[in-house]
Amino acid sequence: MRRTVIQAGKLWHILPINEQLRAKFDLLRTLVRRDLEARYKGSILGNLWPLLNQLSQLLIYTYVFSIVLRVKLNITGLPENNFVFGLWLFAGLLPWIAFSGGLMQSASSVVNQPNLVKKVVFPLALLPLIPILSTLIESSFGLMALIFFVAITSHTLHPTLALLPLIWITQLMLTTGLGYLTAGLTVFLRDIPQSLVVILNLWLYLTPIVYPATAIPEEWRNWVFWLNPMTAIAEVYRDLILVGEVRHWGEWGVASAIAAIVLCFGFLVYKRLRPAFADVL
Repeated sequence: MRRTVIQAGKLWHILPINEQLRAKFDLLRTLVRRDLEARYKGSILGNLWPLLNQLSQLLIYTYVFSIVLRVKLNITGLPENNFVFGLWLFAGLLPWIAFSGGLMQSASSVVNQPNLVKKVVFPLALLPLIPILSTLIESSFGLMALIFFVAITSHTLHPTLALLPLIWITQLMLTTGLGYLTAGLTVFLRDIPQSLVVILNLWLYLTPIVYPATAIPEEWRNWVFWLNPMTAIAEVYRDLILVGEVRHWGEWGVASAIAAIVLCFGFLVYKRLRPAFADVL
């Protein structure tokens, strides 16, 4: 994980960015690296825990939906068995894990750092970004495992994998926008993180992640695809990794537009509330 953060920093320095913005990025990179190191400091398995947590969810959902409920899928290029259902399930779970984990942690990012909030020179806009980026980096372990298993099962690597950074942009905009919104509101309403637990549990089952989209009644399917950006994100992940073609361009475009609006709105609310953080904390 640390190497990933360092490499991202080297790439950033190649770009024609002004010094002030570059200094903020360097600070953000350092804080993300420290956050990743602190999460599993002293544990024997260290940074392998995120992968083990993701694989445990994969095994549980695969057992419930594929073995107990006997849900079957037919994906072109992959054999029809329980293991393939697990790959399909994992491909949808990965963006959800990064989204929900990053959002939950960013909601408390300001109230958990009162010392930084009261420092005049510290850029408070970075606080919600730290857990969001850390969780995204953690999910990359599961992504690499998924790509490895898909390559073994289908004996191929789809060229559409090169488009993954584009869907990450949509995912990051949505997570960051909601992260800014909830982080700012949590300073004044401490019930926000607890409310998020309930909302995210409902959101998960309103999104075709643990069940196929074809299980949704037709009269509701378009609403779920066009109004729930996580549906498009999960389906595009599956398109890019499992299918090898993008079958949801329109939904992806709408999800990106919604994510951009959420990002702008969330940041504006956070910016408006930011001057009062130090007084409340």
